[in-house]
Amino acid sequence: MDPRTKASLLWGMIGALSFLVLIQGYELLTGERLSFALKFAVAGCVGVAAAGSTYAAEPLVLGSNGRV
Repeated sequence: MDPRTKASLLWGMIGALSFLVLIQGYELLTGERLSFALKFAVAGCVGVAAAGSTYAAEPLVLGSNGRV
């Protein structure tokens, strides 16, 4: 697998898992409960958005040689 694709997918997973942690903290603090389907649907959207934006932004951030 291409390192750029792999890095983007990993950032997508980090984004989705971070959202799930944040929503769990929200539920613990407020006492309000959301359905599992809603949580995982939004986490999936967050993961796809994070992976896509990371894939698109990497050449802009790193430049042509792959270094900062």
